[in-house]
Amino acid sequence: MATNLNLDWLISVDDHVLEPPNVWTDRVPAKDRDRAPHLEVDDDGMDFWVYDGKRMPSSGLSAVVGKSKEEFSPEPVPYSEMAPGCYDAAARVKDMDRAGILASLCFPSVTRFCGQLFYEASDRDFGLVCLKAYNDWMIEEWCGAAPGRYIPLILIPLWDPRLAVKEMERCANKGATTFAFSENPEPLGLPTIHDKDGYWEPVMAAANDLEMVVSMHVGSSSTLPQICKDAPFMANLTWGATRTSGTMLSFLFSGLFQRYPNLKIALSEGEAGWIPYFLERA
Repeated sequence: MATNLNLDWLISVDDHVLEPPNVWTDRVPAKDRDRAPHLEVDDDGMDFWVYDGKRMPSSGLSAVVGKSKEEFSPEPVPYSEMAPGCYDAAARVKDMDRAGILASLCFPSVTRFCGQLFYEASDRDFGLVCLKAYNDWMIEEWCGAAPGRYIPLILIPLWDPRLAVKEMERCANKGATTFAFSENPEPLGLPTIHDKDGYWEPVMAAANDLEMVVSMHVGSSSTLPQICKDAPFMANLTWGATRTSGTMLSFLFSGLFQRYPNLKIALSEGEAGWIPYFLERA
């Protein structure tokens, strides 16, 4: 048995990217730039993403690099106050080198963790255009800035499994190895993975055939479990990560791993201390 293993590095499957302002404006037709997600600044100097009638600030919890734990806050932070590694791939690699991170998988921010923004859009045809633009940016620019250091995570159109398969195939040909999925699609108004009509079967079959990992971040159901109706946000946020155990058990007993033996899932920001108990109980 080898005894000289070098464990001074890690692979992170729970990182986040704060999308730079040019993600969509560089990639959609000029006539659609005001319709696509774009950044605007208000009179107080705060940045807001604007899309489909929504104004969305960036969460401070996604930009805590360089700060002490006492400074962590969900309050909005403008890009001017973020460390460059939050939104710049080359700068992020330098941060990764200092932290001992060999490779990084980055979930989106403005679109939310599995692309809910485009699923909820009033114009899903244009939402698909924007979703593809994000995927191209993630593969070509973010991951392309440092080949081998980033794991290409793409979004799929949750509202149409067959369109999702086409996008998975397109992106797999460009080097994508995983796609974002919801830990629990039901609160989004979508069928569960146990749907009797097999809503997700084309997606899972494609993941099996393309060997694309199903990546699920805690919170990708757009819900946060509540300890009680007036529990502090941070208490619920801390407790809510344990919902990942439900996702694992849901997949474990779904039959998907039997039907698709190459299928693999990744559960991000769900911790690991619960695994022995639930596996033993299962």
